[in-house]
Amino acid sequence: QVQLVESGGGLVQAGGSLRLSCAASGSIFSINAMGWYRQAPGKQRELVAALTSGGSTNYADSVKGRFTISRDNAKNTVYLQMNSLKPEDTAVYYCAAAVLIEGKPIYDYWGQGTQVTVPS
Repeated sequence: QVQLVESGGGLVQAGGSLRLSCAASGSIFSINAMGWYRQAPGKQRELVAALTSGGSTNYADSVKGRFTISRDNAKNTVYLQMNSLKPEDTAVYYCAAAVLIEGKPIYDYWGQGTQVTVPS
């Protein structure tokens, strides 16, 4: 089992920055990748950024150049640095951990979510 605890959400004006943190505990050796998802009201949850155990990253087109995912292995923590925030970035952000299931990475563990609000 993996436990994930997010922090760092809040209200920020358009153009501002926030950094989200996700602390992992438990069976962290089983984690194949870490990701940040978000879900806005009335919309489906979407993958914002992901970081594999090998260090590869990928980002949603809507956040490329503005968001950066990183990790601190010593702290078992993954971060999402969000710059140049826009009102459309308003959502609940979830940290997720992927493990290999039948050879495929599946996001099987989720944090509780943290609200990010960017007023228009």
